[in-house]
Amino acid sequence: MPSRRSDRVRERRRRYLRRFARRRTAVLGLAVVGVFVVASVFAPFLAPYDAASRVGEPFGSPSWEHWLGTNDIGVDILSELMFAGRISMMVGFLAAGAIIVLGTAVGLVSGYFGGAIDEVLMRFTDIVLMLPRLPLMIVMAAYLGPGIWTIVVVYSSVGWASVARQIRSQVLSIREASFIEASRGIGTGHARMLREHVLPNVLGIVVANGVMELMFAVLAEAGLSFLGLGDPANKSWGVMLYFAQIQGAFLRGAWWWILPPGLCIALLSCSVAFIGTAINDSLSPARAGR
Repeated sequence: MPSRRSDRVRERRRRYLRRFARRRTAVLGLAVVGVFVVASVFAPFLAPYDAASRVGEPFGSPSWEHWLGTNDIGVDILSELMFAGRISMMVGFLAAGAIIVLGTAVGLVSGYFGGAIDEVLMRFTDIVLMLPRLPLMIVMAAYLGPGIWTIVVVYSSVGWASVARQIRSQVLSIREASFIEASRGIGTGHARMLREHVLPNVLGIVVANGVMELMFAVLAEAGLSFLGLGDPANKSWGVMLYFAQIQGAFLRGAWWWILPPGLCIALLSCSVAFIGTAINDSLSPARAGR
């Protein structure tokens, strides 16, 4: 029986992958995200200049030497953009990872055990969901001080609740399944039950939520950094926009300092959203057949 169930799980995953691959927007999103990842990871080798060196005139417009111009101190914008992408995506992946780990753990435990444990965890989850997210993040970030880890902690501390709710709902639907009852009958422990039987059946939702949380985390980092709550020593796309604002790029009409980081944030977010939507659709036969 375990072998047949494993075969069914593998076949279901292959079916999900086929549905996902049929979505052109998802493939396009993967390609765009791949370009961003490669450009950021290999920025020291691909960037035309050092992102911390003055290599041109202040507020220099785009030219053959500097394709995206320079900022207020003569730093090449293209080079700065590539290095800043590393910080933006690192914060996004860290925050999304923390949210998924915490939200999945709470959802699994709450849905599987039920009773008083479920009641306590879900009441706390409801409280977190009722809190106004943006004002709370701003207050927490201002209190903790600017920094990369501040943004990771701030966003993950308010973002896990919705994931926990979705995971719990899915666990409740499979908790009384026949294979779960059979595993209980042969004395399978709770930890092994969760690890080997429950978690694999909610993994698709976990992945879909992780992808969408990556998008929200990138946007949250950009927003908080633009408000001056990012780390000035580790420039992200949001920090680039913050410095463009305080150094008068908007007033000077230095669009080459404003548009590139803004477009990168928008393009990465849209690409991740395409991937997340395709994953959600691939998990639903009714939606996948549209």
